[in-house]
Amino acid sequence: MSNEPSLYWLPDDDRWTTRLTEAESLPDEQGAWRALVAVGRTRADFVRAKRIDLALSRRFETHPSASLTTRPVRLAILSSCTTSHLAPAIRVALLRRTMWAQVYEASFGQYRQELLDPKSALHQFDPTEVLFSFDARHLIGLVGDLNDDRAMPRVVDGIRQCWTIAREQFRCDIIQQTVMPVFDQLYGSNEHRFATSKYSVVRRINDALREIAGREGIDLLPVDSIVERYGLAACYDPSFWHRAKQEVSPAIAPLYGDHVARIVAARAGRSYKCVALDLDNTLWGGVIGDDGLEAIVIGQGSAEGEAYADFQRYIFELSRRGIIVAICSKNEEGIAWSAFRSHPEMVLRENDISILVANWNDKASNLRRIASSLNIGLDSIVFVDDNPAERALVRSELPEVAVPELPDDPALFSRCLADAGYFDTPVLTEEDRARTEQYRANRTRSASAENTAEMPAFLRSLEMKLEWRRFDRLGLARITQLINKTNQFNLTTRRYAESDVAAIMADPNGLALQFRLLDKFGDNGMIAILIARAAHGDEMEIDCWLMSCRVFGRQVEYAAMNVLAQEAILRGARRLVGEYLPTAKNAIVENLYPAMGFVEMPASIPGRRRFSLELNSFKPFETFIEVRSNSDGAS
Repeated sequence: MSNEPSLYWLPDDDRWTTRLTEAESLPDEQGAWRALVAVGRTRADFVRAKRIDLALSRRFETHPSASLTTRPVRLAILSSCTTSHLAPAIRVALLRRTMWAQVYEASFGQYRQELLDPKSALHQFDPTEVLFSFDARHLIGLVGDLNDDRAMPRVVDGIRQCWTIAREQFRCDIIQQTVMPVFDQLYGSNEHRFATSKYSVVRRINDALREIAGREGIDLLPVDSIVERYGLAACYDPSFWHRAKQEVSPAIAPLYGDHVARIVAARAGRSYKCVALDLDNTLWGGVIGDDGLEAIVIGQGSAEGEAYADFQRYIFELSRRGIIVAICSKNEEGIAWSAFRSHPEMVLRENDISILVANWNDKASNLRRIASSLNIGLDSIVFVDDNPAERALVRSELPEVAVPELPDDPALFSRCLADAGYFDTPVLTEEDRARTEQYRANRTRSASAENTAEMPAFLRSLEMKLEWRRFDRLGLARITQLINKTNQFNLTTRRYAESDVAAIMADPNGLALQFRLLDKFGDNGMIAILIARAAHGDEMEIDCWLMSCRVFGRQVEYAAMNVLAQEAILRGARRLVGEYLPTAKNAIVENLYPAMGFVEMPASIPGRRRFSLELNSFKPFETFIEVRSNSDGAS
């Protein structure tokens, strides 16, 4: 593990130039894209990132087909300093997450002019994300008199006004870079006592930005925290500033780009959902099958044991904020469970584990089993294993799975996962906090299903209740999260920011419904979203229909359709129109509309399928779900 600002958690590849050339020359789009993603997932310095970005640009001048990646990312960097050296690393970091991006840089120092001019190149670009990057000297210059207590708040308010303009003009997500603390201290260890020093003013600006960004849902790119982690000398070179006005050193461009990509990916629902852990020499020291339960190294008594216990505490804390914890081990299942059930020093316990797969099969096969059991994609999993051979196998067999290069010292395991930023999230909801319990309950449901001879009998035995209500402020954060994270059961995969969802709530022509499922095993939380809008005459178009993978196969979609049809009829609609936009992940709903009785309409736009349903002939579906409304004024 390196203390340098590098992407040390990624594997190195001494054949990267050969693989890059091969990837660029592949004739088929799918093969070329996957090969470039594979190269992008290796450790890259500034020079290597530029080479990868150049190959990416040559091979893909435009966005790859929708089946390979998400919607195109159009990231605009509005800055007061030079940022052109950062764009390649940002694009490669997004490539690493199977996202294709265009990056636009406003003219030097012209960020406000381009924001305000509707004819500017920025407006032509129409960004989906805007990154504001203001250098410390620029902001100190705007403050002017450091003795004026009113000056610094005015500067921060000016930044907030830029956020507002960008949101209103582009309906985009905003990323605000914190200010890099580049100024040398004048007062040494007593610098904090002197509020008018440049060093202190920068700190106060960053404190204010964090407070306001938290209130307004703005994502922060924490360059000041990166400086704290690696030191100013590693992140800022005065020579580059004076020669080229580059405040962020080229040396940390790959790390900077990775932080940007984490934020963009998290907003697009591309963060990882599950950590799948090996056991022996990963969660504890020793081999439990050979050494026995009493001989594994964990907890008090040794530095190594305390390090493993600390790593388990980190995993426990991840589980409490909504990350699914899975076990993937070559072991006997009973022996594997015994540590969680019986060892007094274990931090993680049986109830903290959503699924345990322990056998003698290869770990790639077991990860497929874990993904299938949890109803999540392989690209939602981070696989943590101390064994380099196991890591190499999984990378080869399952390139979608993230596999960090774990350090040799278990004391550094937590830092490795934290530095890699796999689990970044823009918001945390109550459903996130309850996710471990929800997946554990799903394990109980699965066991119940195996013991029930027929599916109808099983579904009836669940005693399901579907509660629905219109969008409201209470559910706003979770609604936005579901819209941006759900990929499989999602008819259109349209993504909306929180402000967009608020606008939908206020639209008198809209019908926006949220659904929550309860059963005898517990509360599944909010699990489905339906958005429809009045369209031509007596038609209502379904804009968004998605459902959590946790409730697949439980008739929820049919019960939700009954509610939608009922509410549409009450609004005077005589026809529903739905659209299916195929992506790499939503093939599961390709035939949903025909199954609901919709008739396919003539294709008007390539790659889109449209369906219609006459409501006067609609008959509600029979399900084993009791449906009840919690909406004020709803029928």
